[in-house]
Amino acid sequence: MLPSASFWQGKRVLLTGHTGFKGAWLALWLSRMGAEVTGISLAPFTQPHLFGAAQVVDGLESHFCDIRDARGVAFLVRQARPELVLHLAAQALVRPGYREPLETFATNVMGTAHVLDGLRGLDSVRAVVAVTTDKVYGNREWFYPYREDDALGGHDPYSASKAASEMVIASYSKSYLEEQGVAVASARAGNVIGGGDWSQDRLIPDAMRAWSSGEPLQIRRPQSTRPWQHVLEPLAAYLRLAEQMWLQPGLAGAYNFGPLTHEAATVREVVQLARRSYGRGEVVWGEVDEGLHEAGWLALETAKARATLGVQPCWPLAEAVGRTVQWYRLHGEGADACELCEADILAYEAAALVQEQTP
Repeated sequence: MLPSASFWQGKRVLLTGHTGFKGAWLALWLSRMGAEVTGISLAPFTQPHLFGAAQVVDGLESHFCDIRDARGVAFLVRQARPELVLHLAAQALVRPGYREPLETFATNVMGTAHVLDGLRGLDSVRAVVAVTTDKVYGNREWFYPYREDDALGGHDPYSASKAASEMVIASYSKSYLEEQGVAVASARAGNVIGGGDWSQDRLIPDAMRAWSSGEPLQIRRPQSTRPWQHVLEPLAAYLRLAEQMWLQPGLAGAYNFGPLTHEAATVREVVQLARRSYGRGEVVWGEVDEGLHEAGWLALETAKARATLGVQPCWPLAEAVGRTVQWYRLHGEGADACELCEADILAYEAAALVQEQTP
């Protein structure tokens, strides 16, 4: 279950999207394990941002480059000569995807192609994990957890762009990278929460902003159901997947990562857990059908990851929400962001180790 520090020690790792929420957490974890990380990303776009608050730049070689810039990406990839690639860079939000569809498609589809194309003919690389989303499936709003071989689709531009990027990943793998001995996987993770996310239109960050300023939290669709998980859960899975493909290239392919199907939860349930952890907070519950289209129910079947990789959820939802709220509270009181992340990583590793040793 746990990433192996001895495996990552000294490995040359290319991490795209290292200035984003998940990317910054992953960069901290990789640096902690002794990996030699090269990051490619846009400059942080939120204020504040975890990349700066946790001084992520101190643990890697950072390059600000738009992945839509094919030549720039190719130059940096070949300069880094990575052994492993973790591709997280993306336009990662549904509602901005509606506002800027062309930018979303260009970043998520062609950006992915640019990263993979930079690996063609590069003899250093052995494994690639390209991160997409749980929203790549053609969501028919049925009460059925989606499996890796279900049809891809996407109603909104963000979801459609990520589904299209899955086709790019599969094409580059079959057409070029397999022949080079490079194992390629796509990772489809559920909704993540955790400290240090200051993006707009994200549930817990919106709650922290509202409640810390004495304002009510506005909720659009309280009954929407998602596979929520702490950010360390999918990151551990990405690392584990990369390790296993290094040893067994035949494990390449698509993987779902998320909580057990029956642990998918509604927005209302997550907000109630957050309010209980925060101790106060007013909420204005909206109508189910208001606003832009967003999927009402989504769950993932994660049996493949459990059986093939040994990846299992570690923290239940209440623990994930509680730790996330505590992170924001302590940081708001002046605690160091990097130390807070380090404490959560240590706690996660300890909990996962106990889980591994429990019959």
